[in-house]
Amino acid sequence: MAKFQGTDLYQIDDLLSDEERMVRNTVREFVEEEFMPLIRDCYRKGEFPKQLIPQLGKMGLLGANLTGYGCAGLNNVAYGLANQELERGDSGLRSFVSVQGSLVMYPIHAFGSEEQKQTWLPKLAAGEAVGCFGLTEPDFGSNPSGMRTRAERTKNGWILNGGKMWITNGTLADVAVIWARTDEDIRGFLVEKGTPGFTAKPIHGKLSLRASDTAEMLFENCSIPEKNILPKTSGLKNALMCLSQARYGIAWGALGAAMACYDEALNYAKGRIQFENKPIASHQLVQEKLVYMVTEITKAQLLVLQLGRLKDQHKVSTVQISLAKRNNVFHALEIARLARQILGANGILDDYHAMRHLCNLETVITYEGTHDIHTLIIGQHITGHAAFS
Repeated sequence: MAKFQGTDLYQIDDLLSDEERMVRNTVREFVEEEFMPLIRDCYRKGEFPKQLIPQLGKMGLLGANLTGYGCAGLNNVAYGLANQELERGDSGLRSFVSVQGSLVMYPIHAFGSEEQKQTWLPKLAAGEAVGCFGLTEPDFGSNPSGMRTRAERTKNGWILNGGKMWITNGTLADVAVIWARTDEDIRGFLVEKGTPGFTAKPIHGKLSLRASDTAEMLFENCSIPEKNILPKTSGLKNALMCLSQARYGIAWGALGAAMACYDEALNYAKGRIQFENKPIASHQLVQEKLVYMVTEITKAQLLVLQLGRLKDQHKVSTVQISLAKRNNVFHALEIARLARQILGANGILDDYHAMRHLCNLETVITYEGTHDIHTLIIGQHITGHAAFS
C-alpha cells in the first residue's frame, strides 16, 4: 500500500497554520512508522501497545490542549488533527490519548487543587502515569444522573461504594477520576491504584476496540482521603463538561478512521482487476461508493475545522460538539462499511484495515453519548422540548 498522504479535495490544508500542519504530519509519521506495524497483532491479542505510552508523552500528545504542568498547550485545531491521525491508526490509540487528556487531566486541571495538579498533571503529561475516568455504571449509561456509586463522608475523608463499567484504561490506570453521589451533590474523586477496596477487572470477549484496555471497576468500602476529592466539583455538570472535551476529540478521530478506510478502498479499487481486464475503480457502482466517501469526509473536515476555531475563540457550545460527534461518527461508520464492500472477501482479513475500523466505530457511535442521545440533545436545542423521557 502507498504511504498515506491524506484526503483534501477542498484545499483545507491552506486553512491550517504551519504549526497545525506540523503537528498533523508529526503524528501521521508516528502512526505510520511506530503504530501500524503493531496494530494487527495487538488487535488479535486484545492488547493495548503499552510500550508506546512514553513516546506519546514525549511527543506532547497527552493533555496536548491544556497549558502548564508539562502540557503542550496546543490550540484545539492542532489537537484535533492529532486525534484525526491517531484514530487513522486505530480507535483504541485515540481513545487512550483522549481519556488521558480530556477525561483525566482536564478535570484535574479544571476542578483540582493546586496540590493535585502538581502531583498528577506532569506525570500524566509525560506518560509516566496513566489515568481513567469512571462515570458509566452497569445500569446507567445514557442516564448518568441515575448513578448508584456513593461516597459517604467520614472523620478522615470518604468511603466509596459502587461500580463503574466500560472504563477505558481501567486496568492500566495509576489514578481513576471517579464520580459518585454524596449527601451534598455528585462529586469527583481521585482514586489511586492499590487503594484497599478498589479493584479493576478487564472485560473479555470484545469484538470491537480490541486494542484498547477496557475494565469494570468495583469499590467496596474504599477509603478515600479528603485531599483526593476534586474540590471544585459540584454536580453532574462537571462530569458532562469532561465529556464535551472528549466528544470534541472523537469528532476529529472518527474523521481519521473514515480517511483510512477511503484511502484503502480507493487504492484497492484502482489495483483490483476484474471484468474485461479493467480495475473495479472504472465501474459506476464502485465510483458511487467512493464519491460518497470523499464527499462526507470533506464535509466532516470543514465541520470540525470550524468547531476547532470556535473552541479556540471560547465560543463553542455543547450542541455544536454533539452535532459534530453525531455526524462524523455516523458517516465514518458508513464509509467503513462501504470500504469493506469494495474490498470484497479480502475485506474481512486483518491484512486490511477497513473491517477493524468498522468494528471499532460500532463502539465509537455508542460511547460518549450514543447517536440517538446526541440526536435528542440537538433536538432539544432547536425545538425547546426535551424528549429524553
